[in-house]
Order: sequence, then C-alpha cells, then structure tokens
Amino acid sequence: MSTFVVFDLEFTSWPGALEHDWGGPGQLREIVQIGALRLSADCSVVEEYEALVTPTVNARLSPYFTELTGISQEIVDEEGVPAPQALGEFLGFCRGQTVLSYGNDMVVLGENVGWARARGEDIKNSFLDAAFVNIRPWLNAVAPVTAQSNVGRLWSALGLPKPAAGQEHSALFDCHSFAAALSHLRGQGAALPEGCL
Repeated sequence: MSTFVVFDLEFTSWPGALEHDWGGPGQLREIVQIGALRLSADCSVVEEYEALVTPTVNARLSPYFTELTGISQEIVDEEGVPAPQALGEFLGFCRGQTVLSYGNDMVVLGENVGWARARGEDIKNSFLDAAFVNIRPWLNAVAPVTAQSNVGRLWSALGLPKPAAGQEHSALFDCHSFAAALSHLRGQGAALPEGCL
C-alpha cells in the first residue's frame, strides 16, 4: 500500500518571535512537540506518531508558548523525552516516505537535528532517508480560501467538520486538520503534486 506522512511541530516561542524570525537573544526554535500521521493514498490515517520533547537550551517554556499550545512545563517535565530520542524516532517513522508539511517545518527539524549533532548526540535515523516537501504553496493555490490559515485552521477555512478532539497548535490535532484538508481537496478532484505518493 502506498503511503505518505504529514507532520507538524510545536517549538519554543515568545511574544514577537514570529515577527522577528526568532532573532532575539537565545531564541532558538527548539522542538517541544512532534505530531505526524501516515496516510494512505486516499488520505485515510494508517498510523500516528506523537512525542513531547524536552528543550535543551530553553528548558523553561515561556508563558506565551504554554498559552498558545496548552503544553505546560509540568507535562514536558513529566512526559518529555530528550531531543535525540524523539528526532531519531520521528525520522524512523518517516523513513522511505514523502513527508509533507504545511510550511517550512522541515527547516526547524533540520535545525534541531544539527544542534543535537553539534552537541555530540547520536540520532538513530537520517534526515536524508525521507523526501520532505512544503505543500503549502500547492494547497493555497488549489484552495485560495486557506491562504491566511495556519495548519490547525485548515478544516475550518474549508468548512469541514472538526477532524479530531483537541485544538490548534497541538501538533497531532494540526496533522488531523491537514489530513482533512488533503482528503477534502482530493475528493474535489485535486491531485497531489507529482512525487507525493
């Protein structure tokens, strides 16, 4: 069966960080949550992956991040795993797949892999064993109503039922929103860009 992966990341943030491209002192885009779905050719969910990740440089989450995502310091302290472990597991989940993001999350993933390796940490799988693609330009062209929407609001922008329990800025919920949008657009006759399956 032909499958592909959609994924989303939540990473450390502060007020104004987006507008300044995380340019403030010490503002690194450290991954705190990874969500991913393996989808079949008809966009049905085959498998889920989710991990909470303990940030290394900014070990204390900002109140802004917690308010945005609902992820508390206590949850990360109790359930978070070290970055190399989460990154390795996620890259293993993606091995041999086309991996779609709604935006440049693969850049943030690459930054985090690079930082871990620079610290001498071992990551069990390679970034190069999957084909990462930012599908946002295609999706916005096919459905212009989505152009101003983040990934967690795609379902709403397209007038679809809420795809899962949870809220936007939760990585796995955002993946379900993404998958619902892809399924809807395929049902409307849109073909995914060549090489996605």
